[in-house]
Amino acid sequence: MNDVYQSPLCTRYSSKEMQRVFSNDKKFTTWRSLWIALAEAEKELGLSITDKQIEQLKAHRDDINYEDAERREKEVRHDVMSHVYAYGLQCPDAKGIIHLGATSCYVGDNADIIIMTEALKIIRNKLITLARHISSFALEYKDLPTLAFTHFQPAQPTTVGKRASLWLWDIMQDLDEIDHRIDNMMLLGSKGTTGTQASFLELFEGDTEKVKLLDKKIAEKMGFKAVCPVSGQTYSRKVDSLVLNVLSSIAQSASKFSNDMRLLQHLKEVEEPFEKHQIGSSAMAYKRNPMRCERIDSLARYVMIDSLNPAITASAQWFERTLDDSANKRISVPEAFLATDGVLNLYINVMDGLVVYPKVIEQHLRSELPFMATENIMMRAVKNGGDRQELHERIRQHSMAAAKVVKKQGGSNDLLDRIAADSAFGITREELEEVMDPKNFVGMAPVQTEDFVNGYVRDRLAKYTDSEDYEISINV
Repeated sequence: MNDVYQSPLCTRYSSKEMQRVFSNDKKFTTWRSLWIALAEAEKELGLSITDKQIEQLKAHRDDINYEDAERREKEVRHDVMSHVYAYGLQCPDAKGIIHLGATSCYVGDNADIIIMTEALKIIRNKLITLARHISSFALEYKDLPTLAFTHFQPAQPTTVGKRASLWLWDIMQDLDEIDHRIDNMMLLGSKGTTGTQASFLELFEGDTEKVKLLDKKIAEKMGFKAVCPVSGQTYSRKVDSLVLNVLSSIAQSASKFSNDMRLLQHLKEVEEPFEKHQIGSSAMAYKRNPMRCERIDSLARYVMIDSLNPAITASAQWFERTLDDSANKRISVPEAFLATDGVLNLYINVMDGLVVYPKVIEQHLRSELPFMATENIMMRAVKNGGDRQELHERIRQHSMAAAKVVKKQGGSNDLLDRIAADSAFGITREELEEVMDPKNFVGMAPVQTEDFVNGYVRDRLAKYTDSEDYEISINV
């Protein structure tokens, strides 16, 4: 296979589990399951279909004769009718009732809904695993102060765990969205060529109740609680857009995390896993590049852009159906799932092996903390009898001088030494060190983190007790 193109989404990034969902075997066995459900429902509603015919269909549901179907498609240029023909070769007694009253979208569209729903459930399970990993990390580091940033400029401190809670909140919102989408997935059902069910009304000799029941029975047999209340020949292509919007949202969350991590790794505060024999650079042997987070960002960007495909396709459909959706959705929908699967595999892998360097974090924080502590220092000096207005001006001058040493001379922040040496403050170096305890500056961060993880997140994840954590291994 080295002489033909192979998608890296399969060879490098996505899991075998997700690849199976979008495989030919899954697609065409689902088509056959739908044909069986149709035949069973039609028989139950009084059409002349025998148990023998249905048993024959069931006996050959999984052993698909691909060569017969491929040979037929070259002749008739129609994939559904080619598979009807191939199935009929294996089931000669049932040949005449396969696909009875249906149009191509009966199997094509219903199968797409089934497959997307199954793929969404895989994505959801990985989100749950990820949420558990981030929760553990956030609680472990909820009390560890770290320099926070706004505009990537030093700002009031937070904690490592609180920062992780921001990643977790994004994931929890994605989990809500994917739950909503799964809960609202509906089969197309048996709607006919323009959505009027005219062919089925003919089969049931004008009995509208039987036509309605046919839809319900097919949904039940395929594990769905509802069918589209109205449609043209296809389900509304807005469904594909809504599904890929959820995947895009997950990609956005993952990309935000990966960019934070790339910055943290530059600061040498937190690093993604780096294996014993891993090579960071072909030229610079000492390097530890954040390649997994870079790959998350790269794949996430693809998903976000790919989500435009079904949006444009949905807007371009003509009346009851056109076929300009087919080629696009065959590519855009599976690839969005495969790429999102790859993103989550990497996210879980990175989150499971994050390396935190508390000493580096403390060093960076302490280098900036004197500037942030000036208000606290001034209040302590006022309590010792100092004049606030005079102290404010003095601390301003000392801050400017200390900043000049750092920026122009490349020296260390000596603001505390300047204040301790200034008799107007009446404060010792030891007292300054008490004020400078980083935990005095993180506000509610530890409490917020603990309340969020042990309250909101735990309660939200409680309903997924049957969802086991994924053990992720990445290919490269």
